[in-house]
Amino acid sequence: MSTTKKLAAMAVGLGLVTLPVLSACGSSSDSDSADSGAGSKTVTLVSHDSWAVSKSVLADFEKQSGYKVRVLKSGDAGQAVNKAILTKDNPQGDVFFGVDNTLLSRALDNGLFQSYEPKGSDLVMPEYRADEDKHRVTPIDTGDICVNYDKAYFSKHKLTPPSSFDDLVKPAYKNLLVTENAATSSPGLGFLLGTAAQYGDDGWPDYWKKLKANGVKVVDGWEQAYNEEFSGSAGGKKAGADRPLVVSYASSPPAEVIFADPKPSTAPTGVATGTCFRQVEYAGLLSNAKNAEGGKALLDFMLTKTFQDDMPMNMFVYPVREAAQVPEEFVKYGPQAKDPETMDPAKIADNRDQWVKSWTSLVLK
Repeated sequence: MSTTKKLAAMAVGLGLVTLPVLSACGSSSDSDSADSGAGSKTVTLVSHDSWAVSKSVLADFEKQSGYKVRVLKSGDAGQAVNKAILTKDNPQGDVFFGVDNTLLSRALDNGLFQSYEPKGSDLVMPEYRADEDKHRVTPIDTGDICVNYDKAYFSKHKLTPPSSFDDLVKPAYKNLLVTENAATSSPGLGFLLGTAAQYGDDGWPDYWKKLKANGVKVVDGWEQAYNEEFSGSAGGKKAGADRPLVVSYASSPPAEVIFADPKPSTAPTGVATGTCFRQVEYAGLLSNAKNAEGGKALLDFMLTKTFQDDMPMNMFVYPVREAAQVPEEFVKYGPQAKDPETMDPAKIADNRDQWVKSWTSLVLK
């Protein structure tokens, strides 16, 4: 597989690509769905397209638990959450994975999940916990949405890469940044929320006015931004891309190394760590789940050290369990931001839709 295709696969692993299809995968077949229900030995996971696990790890769970896992993928995070809410009275599965902190309140307010505290919850790092009074969701992974930069471009032009939101509006970086539409893209929304956290409810619109005046380019989604517009990516190089700054993930530089053939000694891209917004993904036992016991076993499994250690190289995210293993490549080429922007899910719920509406009017019109 080419580096470009592998990076596109990484986008799916991060839940960034909109794929409006419903497909089944995993170790069991579609026919297993007929066997779902109380007492069934098939447990169904509903997810956005980010779900991935090593076959051997999943096989061990199935052998030890006695459950076969069936996975239904429902497009990107927003699509998957909305579909799960619409079908909550007769859910398609038992567990939902992939609602993040930008959409969490929507899921909780609509009664998507029932209470269950999985084994190992006490080992989740405190900063990632949520809904601790009712235990309707369980943190599974985390990642940082950040501006990435093309090292070769900045070296060639003898220009210091930006390191903060403030830097991005300076004349030196005019016409260099490409970002995703906040209304259609998960990283695009995360970047908007990062600016709102940095500049406040009243200050972020002025910041975006400056960013627009400084030539920011907006495209629909991550794949176009990263693989077609960003000069630092393998795909961007082939496409002759001319934007050396892109909104992506802190795990993108490690991916550029891991999927390259031959592998470079250093990552060709870097991260502006002062532009990061912390994203956390959760899973929960669906209300009206037909196989609640199987769903509980699956949630327990997702917090085991085995799954948490396996997850980074499959989904290009960081584990949330204490002492879980982070790949050497992540540590070397894409360390997490030390002080990323964050926002309470309740505040996101109160403002998200209006902010996106205002952002659209301000930036796209």
